[in-house]
Amino acid sequence: MSILADYHLHTDHSGDSTAAMEAQILAGIDRGLSYMCFTDHYDPEFPYDNVPDVAPGTFELNYTPYRDEYLRMKEKYEGRIHLRFGVELGLQSDLYRDHASYVNSHPEFDFIIGSNHLCGGTDPYYPSFLKERTEEEALCLYFEETLENLRAFSDIDSCGHLDYVARYLPHRDLFYTYIGYADRIDPILKLIIERGISLEVNTAPLMKGMQYFNPLPDILARYLEMGGELITVGSDAHVPEKVAGCFEETALILRSLGFKYYAVYENRKPRMLPL
Repeated sequence: MSILADYHLHTDHSGDSTAAMEAQILAGIDRGLSYMCFTDHYDPEFPYDNVPDVAPGTFELNYTPYRDEYLRMKEKYEGRIHLRFGVELGLQSDLYRDHASYVNSHPEFDFIIGSNHLCGGTDPYYPSFLKERTEEEALCLYFEETLENLRAFSDIDSCGHLDYVARYLPHRDLFYTYIGYADRIDPILKLIIERGISLEVNTAPLMKGMQYFNPLPDILARYLEMGGELITVGSDAHVPEKVAGCFEETALILRSLGFKYYAVYENRKPRMLPL
């Protein structure tokens, strides 16, 4: 396998996963991974009132048991796989002080993904998100809020699933292209390049049968054209069956775009591995 590091993984320490950390590790070893980084959710002030089927507190990561289990697994699997400790931080522009406090209070993290899980005050995963807006309006709003969130807080290592909202647009394949939204996407790419943030290649859509990963290959091509070189790769797996999902086809696409390396992080510092 060309890509040997899965840097977006969830366990039962995330409220939306029931996967034991050890089960995820064993799946990664079985698939030939050399590196795995756990990035369970911390989404402060998630709007639970807008998503009634999600219990309050679902995305409030309980740090101590998460860290303790990671350390046990790291010791147990020493010599078999390199494990890293991370978090997926749900960004909201008005919570930048909370984000800064959380990051500064937990210097043990090897890697921090900053993700925009909300748009217009709710998660686009829910069909109600499109009741009062068109799919085009949804994309515009999502990119606007992503830029606003990153301007407010950028102490992260990777920008997670940049066009996450597109996963939930029924007609995305008919109208969604990079060029159609370049004026909204380019400022995001410019910002993350300037601030040394990597761009995540999230393979979860491929595992769901979609045409492309997040973000679109054309967005990655534009990122490279603008001088962006740092990318991370993650399956976003919430179950063992999806660990390292679609990594082979992803590597082929990345190489065809001109990428030669991807990054792994330890102590929040990147190291490049060849594709």
